[in-house]
Amino acid sequence: MKINFVLVAGFLGALTVVIGAFGAHVLEHNFTEKMMKTYHTAVEYQFYHVLALLIVGLLSRSGNSLLLRLSGWSFIVGIILFSGSLYVYVLTGIKQFAFVTPFGGLSFIVAWLFLITSEIKRV
Repeated sequence: MKINFVLVAGFLGALTVVIGAFGAHVLEHNFTEKMMKTYHTAVEYQFYHVLALLIVGLLSRSGNSLLLRLSGWSFIVGIILFSGSLYVYVLTGIKQFAFVTPFGGLSFIVAWLFLITSEIKRV
């Protein structure tokens, strides 16, 4: 499936700001400090990887690289699994959602490795 990673990064970037503001202004007084720290970690990792996805999208404009597409998709999956699972965990308190988080972290690692491999093959 062809996807414009720059557009997805823009959407996810805007969503990150909304989610961060929601946490800072709505959730802050309703959750423990530990849960808010977890929520903040989810927002932070989402933001970092949205920027990485934006870079992948911009790099993809110079050529149609399978490795870059795999990297982009892996960043998206990582954001959903890592940050998404932490958001749901904080909002519901159901600890089982946190068990999904490491799979998101693994997806981030894979995404970075695809990006590195893409660059190595390019030079």
